[in-house]
Amino acid sequence: MRVHHPIFDGIINRCRDLDPIAVAVVSPLSEVAIRGAIDAARAGLINPYLIGPQAKIAAVARKHGVEIAPYLIVDVADDFEAAQRGVELCRMDTCQALMNGSLHPDHFLQPTIPEDIGLRLKRRMSHAFVVEAPSYPRTLIITDAAVNVNPKLEEKADIVQNAIDLAHVLGIAVPKVAILSTVETVSSNIPSTIDAAALCKMADRGQIMGGVLDGPLAFDDATEPEAARIKQIDSPLAGQADILVAPDAESGNMLVKQFQSLDGVEAAGVVLGAKVPIILTSRAANPKIRLASTAIAALLAQKDRQELSAVASGIGVLLQSKAWLSSNGSERQ
Repeated sequence: MRVHHPIFDGIINRCRDLDPIAVAVVSPLSEVAIRGAIDAARAGLINPYLIGPQAKIAAVARKHGVEIAPYLIVDVADDFEAAQRGVELCRMDTCQALMNGSLHPDHFLQPTIPEDIGLRLKRRMSHAFVVEAPSYPRTLIITDAAVNVNPKLEEKADIVQNAIDLAHVLGIAVPKVAILSTVETVSSNIPSTIDAAALCKMADRGQIMGGVLDGPLAFDDATEPEAARIKQIDSPLAGQADILVAPDAESGNMLVKQFQSLDGVEAAGVVLGAKVPIILTSRAANPKIRLASTAIAALLAQKDRQELSAVASGIGVLLQSKAWLSSNGSERQ
């Protein structure tokens, strides 16, 4: 039995007053995939573009009693073309987010990667799980458990910065970031401890901004105040981490799955650092998790809109100033 916890409800409620975003939903060919997209539409979060073979989408909807008549279907031949079309719609700014339906993550993400036709920006893309755990009193972000298999130091820096930016959007002003390893001391025998120490120094030098970093830390140091006290861990985030940074995707994925095995724990997923937010959950994720993941993407898209608006406004003011200076200069002449 799942236990109610307010974190996801709070995220979803923050989106109630926002305009819905257009979302490219790639291959919604399972019950949870199509129901998750339509639930998000009915909640006013998104305007879905259902991308896939039209007959198959209609058949899945009919089988599970999901009404899709009000929504646009983008008819394509197969899953591969669906993923490509979803990326194209986002590159054209027709859609403000990309959502995986029922594709394997590798197949879904493949068209996003090319620099010329994908969704990559300068920063490394990374995945983050936002975890709702009744036994943990804070919003918890775990990264990266899905995209970067064995990241190098510079890639880890991007992973950390992406997670910090997400924490800001979720309302965590100064997130506490734990760089995880097996021990709390730096050892040349454990490369992840060296990366952890380097990431902390990068934060000291302004290469990573907006959060408080510490590491290497073991999992219990970061999440259990009593464990940190007993082990005499002197850290500003001992036992109260907002972000857990795994050494690699393998350990990160196992950590998330272990969380999810506990009663009442759920994890919403999103890919960060791309041109648009990418909604990527487990293919077996229930509709509530898909709804929460979509709400997170909507908040991220809203932040991007505000930043673009601010840039456009700044450019407008600059052009007006130049025009005024040019006009007054001509008058003086």
